[in-house]
Amino acid sequence: MILSTPIVHHPFNFSIGPINLTGFGIAVLMAFLISQIVSERELARRGHDIEAAAVSDVLFAALLGTMIGAKVYYVVVVSHNVSDLWSRGGFVFWGGFMGSVLLCFLVIRYKKLSFVRFADVAGIALAAGYSIGRTGCWAVGDDYGKPYSGPLSVVFPQGAPPSTAYEMTRTFHTHFAAGQDPNAVISVYPTQLLEVLLGFVMFLILWRIRDHDHAEGWLFGVWCVLAGTERFIVEFFRSKDDRMSWALGLSMAQIIALGVIVIGCAIMAARRETGPDRPGIRSEPAVA
Repeated sequence: MILSTPIVHHPFNFSIGPINLTGFGIAVLMAFLISQIVSERELARRGHDIEAAAVSDVLFAALLGTMIGAKVYYVVVVSHNVSDLWSRGGFVFWGGFMGSVLLCFLVIRYKKLSFVRFADVAGIALAAGYSIGRTGCWAVGDDYGKPYSGPLSVVFPQGAPPSTAYEMTRTFHTHFAAGQDPNAVISVYPTQLLEVLLGFVMFLILWRIRDHDHAEGWLFGVWCVLAGTERFIVEFFRSKDDRMSWALGLSMAQIIALGVIVIGCAIMAARRETGPDRPGIRSEPAVA
């Protein structure tokens, strides 16, 4: 059997004077920037200038909610170590998503605007931002996959953590054959790039159907179904240490993903038809 030569990953970072910039930080910044552009332009295109003007405040709430939620989820579900709240690593997507939705909801209600109106365009913005944001995981060598030696396999000698047999065993409880050199750098699935691709596909689908005839909020339900499906699939290729025997070996992220899919289907069903209390995307402001 001929094994493919793996790609050797090198972290992307550089310094400007005393300031050190990482690919992850740049990707996160660009993800929120593109999310703001998409949200503002789509709301304005639909004729909702008041909501478009409030996007920057909502996106700031999303940023804070993402950072807080991702960290809290990591500490409560994964590490169980409060000191990790102040570490540079340990950000979990679903935790960030839940924190973002909660804080955005509070800000939108405080401004007396329609949450479902923002949610309808948020699905498009989330998909675009997700695709760009995942390039940051690639840039720092984080969130890689299981051991793999086929085409497009990658080794992360300076990853977070490095993809050595020792680190993968210690961090993810990955099992290797007896006698495996603990210092050997293991080739793995580049799941970050798979997520970039699938995130872009989600964006294309949502962009294509953004002029829907359903009630506001319906498109967010579509995003939930797509995002949950994407996460459920990718998790099969990820190195994880939280797979549940009682859930047929699914990871916690996959269990949450299934819940998000169900919620998405419920939202789509509830927002399928327009009505007096469920206006369409170009109607007068709805009551949240």
